[in-house]
Amino acid sequence: MANELDISKGGIVSLVQNQELGDIIKPLVREIHLFDTYVAGTTHLQDKSVLETIQVQDSLLLRREDNKYDSNAVLILNNEQKKLGYVPEKDNLIFSRLMDAGKMLKAKITKIEKKGSFTQISIGIYLVDF
Repeated sequence: MANELDISKGGIVSLVQNQELGDIIKPLVREIHLFDTYVAGTTHLQDKSVLETIQVQDSLLLRREDNKYDSNAVLILNNEQKKLGYVPEKDNLIFSRLMDAGKMLKAKITKIEKKGSFTQISIGIYLVDF
């Protein structure tokens, strides 16, 4: 019976038994680097304390935003979902279209530079592929 699922000791079921779904899927996820840019709008943050908690290599969340100034706005959040800023308007058209089409994107901090009272955050944007 070649088409049966082998549930014997050491079979495929034993590989996934007692594991969380995220642990099973994680090895199947690839992050494809798409673009390098920076976080725009950090000088306009209402809660600037978020800038003190970020570090290079932190993963960031990207979320579409209904924005009256920019119909392609892509919001950048830290893992606690606190606002860091936006993907710059000059760069956001492709990313907003990918997200609107149901693609999952994320970002990672590549560099943080303090310039007086200004903090420049460089990021890489990645397509999360399953």
